[in-house]
Amino acid sequence: MIRIVRAAGLTAAALALVAGASLSAPSEAHERGTSGSAVQSQESGLLSGFVDRVVSAFTPEGAPAAAAEAAAPADPKLEALVAANAADATSDAEQECLARAVYFESRGEPIDGQLAVADVVLNRVVSRRYPDTICAVVTQHAQFSIIQNGRFPTPDKATEAWRKAVAIAKIATADIVDAVPADVMWYHADYVAPAWGKQLNRESKIGLHIFYS
Repeated sequence: MIRIVRAAGLTAAALALVAGASLSAPSEAHERGTSGSAVQSQESGLLSGFVDRVVSAFTPEGAPAAAAEAAAPADPKLEALVAANAADATSDAEQECLARAVYFESRGEPIDGQLAVADVVLNRVVSRRYPDTICAVVTQHAQFSIIQNGRFPTPDKATEAWRKAVAIAKIATADIVDAVPADVMWYHADYVAPAWGKQLNRESKIGLHIFYS
């Protein structure tokens, strides 16, 4: 699903690409909302912690080769947007938190999977169930496995994976392209099976991640 809403912070090249592309229009005005079912448990943390870190440590971009081979081709428009907005630095603290979440949670995933992770964070920001800032959502206790004692680890900002994460954060906060619907606020890796997944509606699987509303 691709929407043109606003484009603050994106490069001129990216804006030209979006303006000239034939994009599908939404059936209704875009509004990030809440889902119909609550998960009241620390088990609802977004996931897999130790296993995720082991997978990332043994692959160049954080994903097994088999997953990369199985991934569907990326949308060329999204690929072009990411290429046009890749950068070493974010524009503010909130965008930095989002880029770090994308980098540590999904840097080995296809770019639409990385965007889906960013969308989950932004969907939570608007939901009444979660904090109302990006940084507070990502650092909330027992939600994202990357957070230790309320803090992020340090990304390697000299890598292409970080530059892509910055681009994804820009695209997501500008709300030009959505990878998952507005009520998707949970996900987990496909090699784990948390009990809370049975209480939710499975929406899609992108790369190694399964997304729920």
